[in-house]
Amino acid sequence: MARLSLALTVAAATLVGLPSPVHAASYTASSNPILFVHGWSSSASTWNTMISRFQADGWPSSHLRAFSYDTSQSNATTAQTVSQEVDKLLGATGASKVDIITHSMGGLSSRYYLKNLASSGKVDRWVSLGGPNHGTSSANTCFSTACVEMRIGSTFLTSLNSGDETPGAFTYGTWRSPCDGVINPVDSTVLSGAANTRTACVTHTNLQNDATIYGQVRDFVNP
Repeated sequence: MARLSLALTVAAATLVGLPSPVHAASYTASSNPILFVHGWSSSASTWNTMISRFQADGWPSSHLRAFSYDTSQSNATTAQTVSQEVDKLLGATGASKVDIITHSMGGLSSRYYLKNLASSGKVDRWVSLGGPNHGTSSANTCFSTACVEMRIGSTFLTSLNSGDETPGAFTYGTWRSPCDGVINPVDSTVLSGAANTRTACVTHTNLQNDATIYGQVRDFVNP
């Protein structure tokens, strides 16, 4: 019966054009709502595939929040927006905590939020997909405030990484790909104290769309 139910779930997802779930819906009443933070020169729509997969695995749309922001401004400024979005999501769902999933530069503003602005009671788990946590040489070719902050050895990163790289009562996880192509060096994403995962050969933009990575991230935020 369980196999039949899963088959019907997969078939239904296919008929409505959604990605098939990796397994039967894993959302439970104890699952946290999720805030998604995009990266440089991107927008909330970059999360459409991952959000649809979470929905196919049982997450209500009200528990999956992505937002757009000005990616040229300082990551410290964006951290204020992250704080506001966390509060909005908590208020809308009545949940006590959220999980945060980030891509690329989105990891920096959200880490700033966790280190300097967040109450430990508001966030449970944090995910960085291809984050320039220790900088990337790719940022040497752009000149906005946020981009300069992504450069290796920047004042912003030196401060962000000083002391404990994974502070607070949060659970941190990172994913990096040997074929990223944007985060150079690839191991820039790795954080001391985090669960650090090296993926198969996946490009930077596909870290959000790869089905295997999705399954790993889903299980990380929903243990």
